[in-house]
Amino acid sequence: MKVGSLIVYRLAVTSFDVLFRFTGGIQARHTERIPESGGLIVCPIHLSSLDPPALACTMRKRRLLAMAKEELWKNKLFGWVIKQIGAFPIRRGEGDREAIRYAQMLLEDGQALLMFPEGTRGDGKILQPFASGPMMMAKKTGLPVIPIGISGTEKLFPKGKSRREKAKVTVVYGEPFTWAEVATAASEKENRALFVARLRRDIQSLCVEGGLNVQDPQSSALESVSESQA
Repeated sequence: MKVGSLIVYRLAVTSFDVLFRFTGGIQARHTERIPESGGLIVCPIHLSSLDPPALACTMRKRRLLAMAKEELWKNKLFGWVIKQIGAFPIRRGEGDREAIRYAQMLLEDGQALLMFPEGTRGDGKILQPFASGPMMMAKKTGLPVIPIGISGTEKLFPKGKSRREKAKVTVVYGEPFTWAEVATAASEKENRALFVARLRRDIQSLCVEGGLNVQDPQSSALESVSESQA
């Protein structure tokens, strides 16, 4: 399946790698946990527009594809560039079935697909509610999800703020897991809660390991769900 231009993708990754080096550096931890082949659902915290480049720069053994909000294609030149890199549009909040089917095809074709569980950028202080997209894709495909913590991008390019500062970016990769490994309860509702609890817990701990002390306001309720299935 053709997904943009590999040459443009590599040029973009090289350019961002240089940018990160001049703005504080970038490092990755536990990259050995990234499966080298096969469909992979990439689920990081979302802090900044620089999160996708940070992931692409540290996932050297995989090419990263991504859903992106349709509004980014309003600028035809920018839309062309991100399409060549491997992004495709999705209409947020509308249940874009065509984009979801395409995402599933990419995963089943063995691609690594970026899906932000939070859906939109947060403030780096608390985890936002998770959308159902990654969970449903994990269930449909049976493919692994890899949780990821990021720190530093919220300082380099903060959401809604003009003041920026140099910062070292740290990307921490977690252990991949599948829907089948987590969904051990009797009901669909409980299984969804178990999946979300695992993903939120992993992303939070990986962020803390990388130096971002993000909190999860849902942690108490999610722990109760996990303990009830223990």
